Amino acid sequence: MNQFSLYCAPTFFIDSDHEKIIAFSSLHAGSSDNPVKKAVNIFYAVRDQIRYDPYEIPKDKEGFKASRVLTHGKGFCVSKAVLLAACLRAQSIPARLGFADVKNHLTTPKLRAKMGTDLFEWHGYTDIFLGDKWVKATPTFNLSLCRNFGVLPLEFDGQKDSVFHPFDAKGQRHMEYVEDHGHFADLPWGGIMAAYRASYPRFFESDRIAGDFHAEAKELRNLKSS
Repeated sequence: MNQFSLYCAPTFFIDSDHEKIIAFSSLHAGSSDNPVKKAVNIFYAVRDQIRYDPYEIPKDKEGFKASRVLTHGKGFCVSKAVLLAACLRAQSIPARLGFADVKNHLTTPKLRAKMGTDLFEWHGYTDIFLGDKWVKATPTFNLSLCRNFGVLPLEFDGQKDSVFHPFDAKGQRHMEYVEDHGHFADLPWGGIMAAYRASYPRFFESDRIAGDFHAEAKELRNLKSS
């Protein structure tokens, strides 16, 4: 099996053969046979139709499956990256998962207090093979959330890496990459969860925190502008 077969095949988490994944990806890929156009269309569908929710870290392996994320209509950076990879593979576009530790200044006091830091370990993105090269795409923040925070949405043209902008709409830094963990054919669930539990023990307490991150973002923006 060559590397492109590996990155096109369904896995436990990247279940690109699931009927819901096939239907969603086919609907949004468009009529063009151009893989770049298909990938761009799918990126925007995942970015904006799946609500970003940092409180939505599943408790079990099943919750990380692409088909489950699609069904729920929301997820955090890792689960949205998994979904994007699955939708691309369903269209025979090679895709893999990438991870990096990032310093995220785009957060809320409630989430920061529960995590105890603004360093987000194993932040997920999707690596896509387009035009004879691998291109990074980050579908994490949906457009409505970006508007609530007052930041520029992350765009993707299928030709250049699309990772989080280092600055927001006002020129203020909101995210920086600290350390890259490489790429994977499937989600390294055990390693990621071990890292999360070690770094964010308060987040995984029995009375796990819940919240409306979109409403928190809007409230924070209003406070800053008042």
